[in-house]
Amino acid sequence: MSTLRFADTIPYDAPERLNDLVGPVEGVVEVGPHIDTSGRPSYDLSDPGQVRSLYTRVVRDGTVVDQIRLLAASQLIALWPELLLPARCRAEWEARFEDLAARS
Repeated sequence: MSTLRFADTIPYDAPERLNDLVGPVEGVVEVGPHIDTSGRPSYDLSDPGQVRSLYTRVVRDGTVVDQIRLLAASQLIALWPELLLPARCRAEWEARFEDLAARS
């Protein structure tokens, strides 16, 4: 008998195409509480640590609308190996986008 774990039921959204991701690559962005529950969460895109954190959270917890608005395809591809994602989330994105799978 297999045991169903909560981690196996979390839905992960992803856009249809990586090219749909047209988010900013500079400035400061704010996200909603479904992505980051800390007060008024904002991320400075000139800070590499904040960018990695933003991309991790948006891939993991964002809706497709969030992903399109906040992520840039080229940046996601470059950062992909550094993002700390749940294994199933990573696998789902890599199954959909060979450019990401190639970077793992």
